[in-house]
Amino acid sequence: MDTVTRFDPVVEHERTRAALTGVLARVVAAVRDAPDRDAASGLPGWTVGDVGAHLAAVYLACGAAFTGEEIPWDAVLPGDEAGDAPLVDRISALNARAVALLDPAERAGLADLLARRGAEFLSATEGLAPDTPVAAPWYGESVTFPLSAVTGLMLSESLVHGLDLTRGTGARWPVAPHEAALVLGQFMPTVMPMAVDAAKARGVRIAFDLALKGGPRLAVVVEDGSATVVRDAPPRRYDCRITADPVTFLLVSFRRVPIWKAVATGRMRAGGRRPWLATRLGDLIGTP
Repeated sequence: MDTVTRFDPVVEHERTRAALTGVLARVVAAVRDAPDRDAASGLPGWTVGDVGAHLAAVYLACGAAFTGEEIPWDAVLPGDEAGDAPLVDRISALNARAVALLDPAERAGLADLLARRGAEFLSATEGLAPDTPVAAPWYGESVTFPLSAVTGLMLSESLVHGLDLTRGTGARWPVAPHEAALVLGQFMPTVMPMAVDAAKARGVRIAFDLALKGGPRLAVVVEDGSATVVRDAPPRRYDCRITADPVTFLLVSFRRVPIWKAVATGRMRAGGRRPWLATRLGDLIGTP
């Protein structure tokens, strides 16, 4: 029978803050050292500067509840016509609008803006409990996240978009296993149930066991249009077990590495009673 592990939420939250501090500095350096911010990034359709502008918007959104800085939500949130669209589509529409909000002066001082907003978030949230509620209107009206998840979101965005930046500049961007594991443990359990595609998941019943080497273990259960994600769940019967190192799972989840490549190189494996269902996970639950 599998062992059920436990984690200390306060300790892990502080580790996430420490990791975010280091990654923020790397993001700022990558933007400051970029030889051409108009060059194509690793994200189709976005320049290096666009990726930096997106991160500036993310840092502002995550920190505004604590810093009091105003956000023109009416200008960036998708309208009523997008209300029934999957979360991934709504976030994509929001991202496209948010990137255009920075004026030329802010674009010119992008590295300093990122440094300031990142530091303000860390300073304003220092000492707060991991379960402190934080408004997250970009995920829906009246939606709140625990501070631990928002900090994990900041780390996730910084790691993934740091990779997009440096794929455009040619610089190296290593992602450490412990950094990816913190994202998967702190952010994914909160966001994955929200990102389920209800239409695709209607009538589906699949229990996934995500076993991340050196990282958290997640029980992801998709059932008739919705999903639950439980960290370190009690032993149960699963349909499919996915085993991967945290970095690979993070990059596959955000579609920066194709799943076939992860499987072909042995960095991701599927097992259990119905291993062929592994490829369904990314189709049922998107990554905004």
